Amino acid sequence: MHKIDAFCHIMPRPYYDRFMSLDVGLHAQNLRKRVSNIPCLVDMDVRFGQMDEFGDYRQIINIAAPPVEDIGSPAISKEMSRIGNEAMAELVANHPDRFAGFTACVPMDDPEAAVAEYEYATSELGALGAQIYTHVHGHPMDSPDFEPFYAAVAASGGLLQVHPCRSSAWADYPTEERSKFEIWWTFGWEYDLSAFMARIVFAGVLERHPELKLLIHHGGSMVPFFAGRVGPGWDQLGARTPEHQKEDVTGYPLTKRPIDYFRMMYADTALFGSAPSLRCSIDFYGVDHVLFSSDSPYDPEKGPGYIRSTIANLQELDLTDAERAQIFHGNVTRLLGLPEPAGAPR
Repeated sequence: MHKIDAFCHIMPRPYYDRFMSLDVGLHAQNLRKRVSNIPCLVDMDVRFGQMDEFGDYRQIINIAAPPVEDIGSPAISKEMSRIGNEAMAELVANHPDRFAGFTACVPMDDPEAAVAEYEYATSELGALGAQIYTHVHGHPMDSPDFEPFYAAVAASGGLLQVHPCRSSAWADYPTEERSKFEIWWTFGWEYDLSAFMARIVFAGVLERHPELKLLIHHGGSMVPFFAGRVGPGWDQLGARTPEHQKEDVTGYPLTKRPIDYFRMMYADTALFGSAPSLRCSIDFYGVDHVLFSSDSPYDPEKGPGYIRSTIANLQELDLTDAERAQIFHGNVTRLLGLPEPAGAPR
């Protein structure tokens, strides 16, 4: 069965070399150490050798963390976005049998530049959408500054991948200075994703742009498991809030239940080999809103591990062949207008 991996990370050689040459902050230094130990991010021979294991399999690639906003000034963000986008476009053009496409890197610390780079990447380079993070230097993504960007992505029909982002500087408790035991990553990133989704809902982004295609990493994060709190819980929003705090629960006028907006989003299958988590995600979003994704190459094998385990999860779950085909390639093909593979089930 044809498989399109809809959320994979890469650092093309021109981008990697420039990234390694820059004087970056502590968070970017941490992530630079991580990416320097994963050969297939940069070495395509290694990457293609790993991909061969999975037969009829292609990837949609994006630039690996850290966000370009964390690398340097807005000028550096724009420079790195352009380097990354042109390098990814070249990889897709040279290896269509390996890469189904790429999503653009955009400098969100300059919203006007982000719109311009998105339009350049989609219209000139063939990008399928963009990847953004859950905040920009701690600023929320429901800020009115980003409205033109969301409008541009919605109008283009592109896929907007959402990746979490925080560092050990985000402490576990207010009395501490740093997060311990990588809690900032294991649980903090999932809170970031979930908070992003909620702010997008209550700020009315999907009310104004119902055609916006948001792909939430890691199976839609905490939302499927806490659907009772997201549904009946948020149906009571403000009912227990004191009058002097009413502004905390006053958002954009919504015409549907909050949970209905969460279900408008899409989830990937990047759950690191947990079949029960994947079942929960599919049950919440529905088969037609789940896209196969592995989050490669951040597994202990540095490339193929999460691809293999995610495929195994989808094979072991109680799904029909047609449902598996939807998740493996049908949904992303439909969403982005990609050509159907020869002989694919319909």
